[in-house]
Amino acid sequence: MTISDTRRLAAGDTLVLASHNAGKLAEFSALLAGHGVTLVSAGQLGLPEPEETADSFAGNAALKARAAATASNLPALADDSGLCVAALDGAPGIYSARWAGPAKDFPAAMARIHAGIGGNPDRAAWFISVLCLAWPDGTLRTFEGRIDGRIAWPPRGGNGHGYDPVFQPVGEARTFAEMPEAEKNAISHRALAFVRFRDDCLPPAHP
Repeated sequence: MTISDTRRLAAGDTLVLASHNAGKLAEFSALLAGHGVTLVSAGQLGLPEPEETADSFAGNAALKARAAATASNLPALADDSGLCVAALDGAPGIYSARWAGPAKDFPAAMARIHAGIGGNPDRAAWFISVLCLAWPDGTLRTFEGRIDGRIAWPPRGGNGHGYDPVFQPVGEARTFAEMPEAEKNAISHRALAFVRFRDDCLPPAHP
């Protein structure tokens, strides 16, 4: 059963990041700096990674967060995110990482998107990130961030990661990969989701 309330983390709490990705741990550690919360990853705790079997970003984030919270008996935060393309009926969506395969071949995944769009004039696309905070008793808090844009071709820029070289946000002439990392991170889907999580669930930050 899913329970939802307005519970917040407190200074001194330990939070599990439901991920085995060291880069993601570094990113969230920086975001949490100053809030007095200690972040450890599921990988550091030796927790297994659950299979992502849900049919939505929110569902997969909840699966990962709930599994980490249950195994660690600590609150856990998970994120699930991806790129959705209008001309591909929202694909790759929740399968964004899987389109790149085990080798994380994002150039091939971007080429697959380009081929799939073909001559379709609709190049609208959007990135979505869903953060889920789970507590051991089953309480869940979910926060979504979305940024709209279009698919650019050919890929441009050497910054960022994943599909950033082909995503051009609305109102921008640059792709995500052409922006300085700090500038992109200030407007990204994950940043928008994190702001909502921060405002609702974290203790106030201190310098």
